[in-house]
Amino acid sequence: WVSVRAEVFAVSFPPISPGSLRVKMLLVLAEEHKEHLGFLTRVDSAVIGEFCRIAVEFLKKGSNPKIFEGAARKLSVSTETVQHGVEGLMYLLTESSKMMISEVDFQDSVLVLGFPEDLNKLLLQLYLDNRKEIRSILNELAPDFPHYHNLEWRLDVQLASRALRQQIKPLLTLKLHLEQNGRRNANVLQTDPATLLHLIRKLEQALGEMKTNHCRRIVRNIK
Repeated sequence: WVSVRAEVFAVSFPPISPGSLRVKMLLVLAEEHKEHLGFLTRVDSAVIGEFCRIAVEFLKKGSNPKIFEGAARKLSVSTETVQHGVEGLMYLLTESSKMMISEVDFQDSVLVLGFPEDLNKLLLQLYLDNRKEIRSILNELAPDFPHYHNLEWRLDVQLASRALRQQIKPLLTLKLHLEQNGRRNANVLQTDPATLLHLIRKLEQALGEMKTNHCRRIVRNIK
């Protein structure tokens, strides 16, 4: 069996930051979280700021019931109400930080809560002021999953064989390098250019759909 191949070449791309591949999404709040966050409408901005500080501390050191009890006495409410309020705020900030939600998407996410405009602005500012620290804490707590490190590719083209003297049969070989816990491994994949282009178009189409107003309304109403 005789085959003829065109010249083969390889290209290596520099590592891409995982953050650059992250898909922007709206945060979907369950009814329970909406109910817990509703407590924030009954306290002033200073208390909400303190709740935010407590939430960040809880991420670092864990929950402390004594803090809930002290805040409940000052606000003349039940300890459970304060705890739910802090946990609701912590969920809002951590999930938004984890997903790297933009300012516009964050505002759209809290819009369903029906809060006054000044409270929405305060929550947005708290998110912008604390998301970097929250992401740092989450990165320390989260397990290290395999993530992108590098990509090499090679294009082979078969131009002829004994059975068929004139043909063009391209084959794309990808060598995907992943990193986990400081260790790297490589995965070799093969496909034809047409299939790869189809996959790229479908992924771009899916990303584009996520940015449409119709899709955002659906995501906001998913329970």
